[in-house]
Amino acid sequence: MSDANPEDLHDRFERAARDVQALPGRPDNDMLLQLYSLYKQATAGDNSAPRPAFFDFVGSAKHEAWTQLRGMDRTEAMQRYVDLVGRLRG
Repeated sequence: MSDANPEDLHDRFERAARDVQALPGRPDNDMLLQLYSLYKQATAGDNSAPRPAFFDFVGSAKHEAWTQLRGMDRTEAMQRYVDLVGRLRG
């Protein structure tokens, strides 16, 4: 819904962030990375954190997924997160 006001989107984003904790099943790793990166982009903007240590495979995957969203507007990231959680909820 691109015509929704920002306050409504923020409320739906916060609700989706709570809802993701109660999903009926655990999403696969690729889906978890999408959720993580969209959440971080929506809440913190572009990734400026240093790259994790080489052997921190999970941290490196998260860092890379978030970095790939560089330049995405926070509002767009919120909307994509809300949409993705909605699809996962069924």
